[in-house]
Amino acid sequence: MAYDHLDDATVNAQFSPRIAAPDCDEWLARDAKLSAETRARLRHTADIAYGESPGERLDVFPASSPGAPIHVYIHGGYWRALDKKDFSYVAEPLVAGGATTVVLNYDLCPKVTLDTVVQQTRNAVIWIYRHAGLLGGNADKIYLSGSSAGAHLAAMMLAEDWTRSPVPTDVIKGAACLTGIYQIDPVLRIQANAEIRLKPEMVARNSPLSLPLRAHCPVLVAVGAKETPEWIKQSEAYEAYLRRQGLPTEFIKLPDTHHFSITQSLSWPKSVLAQAMLKQMGL
Repeated sequence: MAYDHLDDATVNAQFSPRIAAPDCDEWLARDAKLSAETRARLRHTADIAYGESPGERLDVFPASSPGAPIHVYIHGGYWRALDKKDFSYVAEPLVAGGATTVVLNYDLCPKVTLDTVVQQTRNAVIWIYRHAGLLGGNADKIYLSGSSAGAHLAAMMLAEDWTRSPVPTDVIKGAACLTGIYQIDPVLRIQANAEIRLKPEMVARNSPLSLPLRAHCPVLVAVGAKETPEWIKQSEAYEAYLRRQGLPTEFIKLPDTHHFSITQSLSWPKSVLAQAMLKQMGL
């Protein structure tokens, strides 16, 4: 994907969700409220360490039955903002449907680089595989999802070479990438990069659309119809890339939905996305 024909102001507007959705603060406040209510309702264990860094923590919402599929949700925030506690609500429909749900944190830019964030996500997958039984889940049924930057990180795990790690090459059995960015060179030209601190030499190795695809699992790609046109094109291009590589894919463009409302829809038990994610897990 090329962006040379767009000036910097246009790139910033197209790839800055907080600009594209002026009511984003209201949605984020509701995220926090819904998540607090979820934590009050559901049995869970918070802030389990999967690494030594302060950001390497996860929350587990176990299913009622042991040996359940494990669904790992990775939050967004352009790798520089937000927290797992803002997205506890994703566990509501998943746990009700029979999945042990893990909500993941990682260190944020600019404290660390994007390279480190990707490595921490990889470390989390390995840790979850090794400790699946203790979490009430099945190591052979690990699924990923993420929204925005979290979708990017999930896609990076689909490109990960797991032969260099102590987990099976097919450790990921399915993924849901929601309103993500998969070719990240536009980030070099947006205002938020003052905090992200992405460098040109980091782009290719951190762009799923530029990397060999190593996973062979079903992937759901979703985007809101009220996202900016260039942001929507990212999801369309990534889904087409997955199909060309022979992966079973499902593409969903949710009507009347923008960057923040698409994520919050995961709090609704009958939402299109929650149902599709449960179906992917065979639930």
